Amino acid sequence: MSYRKDSDSVELGECTRNPGYKDADGDGPAARDNISVSDSEEKRDSIGVKRLSDARDEYTQIKPYAGMPKEVLVLYSSKARYRVPREILFWLTVCCTLALVAVTIAVIALSPKCLSWWQASPVYQIYPRSFKDSDGDGVGDLKGIKEKLDHFEYLNIKSIWISPFYRSPMKDFGYDVEDFRDIDPLFGTMKDFEELLATMHSKGLRLIMDFIPNHTSDRHRWFNLSRTRDPHYEDYYVWTDCKPDGPKPNNWVSIFGNSSWTYDEVRGQCYLHQFLKEQPDLNFRNPDVINEMIDIIHFWLDKGVDGFRMDAVKHMLEAPHMRDEPQVDPNKPPELVTTEWDLHSDYTTSQVGLHDILREFRAQMDIYSQEPGRYRFMVIESYDYEEVYKTMMYYGTKLEKEGDFPFNFYLLDLPQNTSGAWAKHLVHLWMGNMPKGKWPNWVVGNHDRTRISSSAGQLYVRAINMLLLTLPGTATTYYGEEIGMENINVTASQIQDPAGKYNTSASRDPQRSPLQWNANMNAGFNDKTNLTWLPLHPDYETVNVEAQMKDDGSVLAQYRFLNTLRQSELPLNRGWFCYVHTDANVFSYIRELDGLKRAFLIVVNFGKESVVTDLSSVRELPDELKVLMSTNKVNDGKVFPKSRIQTEVGEGLVIQYSTNTRFNPNHPEECYISEKACYLETIGILYKCQ
Repeated sequence: MSYRKDSDSVELGECTRNPGYKDADGDGPAARDNISVSDSEEKRDSIGVKRLSDARDEYTQIKPYAGMPKEVLVLYSSKARYRVPREILFWLTVCCTLALVAVTIAVIALSPKCLSWWQASPVYQIYPRSFKDSDGDGVGDLKGIKEKLDHFEYLNIKSIWISPFYRSPMKDFGYDVEDFRDIDPLFGTMKDFEELLATMHSKGLRLIMDFIPNHTSDRHRWFNLSRTRDPHYEDYYVWTDCKPDGPKPNNWVSIFGNSSWTYDEVRGQCYLHQFLKEQPDLNFRNPDVINEMIDIIHFWLDKGVDGFRMDAVKHMLEAPHMRDEPQVDPNKPPELVTTEWDLHSDYTTSQVGLHDILREFRAQMDIYSQEPGRYRFMVIESYDYEEVYKTMMYYGTKLEKEGDFPFNFYLLDLPQNTSGAWAKHLVHLWMGNMPKGKWPNWVVGNHDRTRISSSAGQLYVRAINMLLLTLPGTATTYYGEEIGMENINVTASQIQDPAGKYNTSASRDPQRSPLQWNANMNAGFNDKTNLTWLPLHPDYETVNVEAQMKDDGSVLAQYRFLNTLRQSELPLNRGWFCYVHTDANVFSYIRELDGLKRAFLIVVNFGKESVVTDLSSVRELPDELKVLMSTNKVNDGKVFPKSRIQTEVGEGLVIQYSTNTRFNPNHPEECYISEKACYLETIGILYKCQ
């Protein structure tokens, strides 16, 4: 191939022989043959027709060149050497796009549901009177909670349950509600609440409120209208005929003792109160009452509240026949039947229709849960003691959801018999009765029960926190448990609890003392005046948040480590739970996830002596086991042969190990999981598996 230069144009020497070619300068074959303009116009059509056939017949150019006419370009594009690669690329792109879509759909379909916020974090209970006082009156408040939100960020806790702060006469410290739509001035204002909620949400924290459906205060507007027989409110409460100086309608007994009936002079009838006489029971057989309570749920959800703890729900309905309840001791004189333990509560708790009401509450919350990222949580409180099957009913059914879970209070009984066998028994009460696929939870303290550090003893506090944070499901921590706070001693003259004023031995004040923030005045609870609504524990100078933050071996440091570990490790937050070994001292279990080599062995000594545990029969465990964390810090990093794992009294071990052999396939009767998932280690994803 050569080039020829004619005048100012450059053409390929061996190129197309196209008799109709003519460049812009008038050069080319047509110009050299002196074709006139008029002739060109006359022959334009014929030349155009010939051009494509001439190009096909006479075109011999090997490579395309810039400026080639479109007819030549089309000719080139139809050649196999150009067409085939283009089609291959097109179909390859289509196939890759379809494959990517298919993989995305498969990943979504096979991926297990992400843990919700109430599953991923412990729930921390704040008793607002005792958390932090911001105004110096000696009582904690909403602004005080707002001041201390960094505490939850430090602990990596996202779910905060605040006990009642509704407007109330405080006969039962907020559980006697005068106005469900207002804040009691003792705790602040509605503006304070809204600012607290906004700040919590900005920090990624969730707020759970107490919801108290069973009763109101006797100062509530509804009760005052009901006692005057207002046509709309007449049946808002449970009324029956009786005489002021006559016998009570039946033998029903209040939770706080003595008759559940009180005569009202205004109405001339008795009203039912399963708690204090200042807490009349609402009549949930009246649809208007249900609608009122649903409106209150809407009120707080509209404000942005993230969930509710449903209080004392088993008392919401009573048998309409109002017959006497059977006595536990049939031979006991009726006049001596004065406590709830004297009767079988067959007609005052867990009545037919209760779960229908709770499912309606749940349905209302589900409407708000449709907002992306704003699931509304519902936990139910019901002390059913040995009747655990009643508690499990609050999970709902396969077709209708109720609570996300009912509170599990069985670990509150751990101090009754500190042993490995007893610990397993209490854990298995829940795990063995929980409906398949449901989410467990664990509670070791609350505002009504003695602090676990006082009932079980300081020796076991760290081990109990380890148990709480390594069992499957959601842990609930009562304020102060993260630093091992103990009960205070309260004299008769210092009693604040209304229940304690009826019966000093029933006072709940000892477990409600102010949180110990530091070693300063009033333990940092009130740094403005020398007032606290209850006395401080004398150990606050050493047992406080500030001091324990500086000590990496403290109860607080270990709580924080375990909580962070739980949230970061798949076997702990959603893996299998398997019993491994139990004896009079030790309770031991495995947390593992199918497909993941990393697993955890938990060994906790709840007994009364140091022991050596032999797990050599557990072939799924490696021969040597290294301690990731011990409640006795000197044992961190220690290596034990699996035949000789030594623990001191009250010591707990978290042992991390690696294995290709899972424990759960060989011991299905010893293992539990809420939603089975497997880990694909090659690409690091979870997927549903059978």
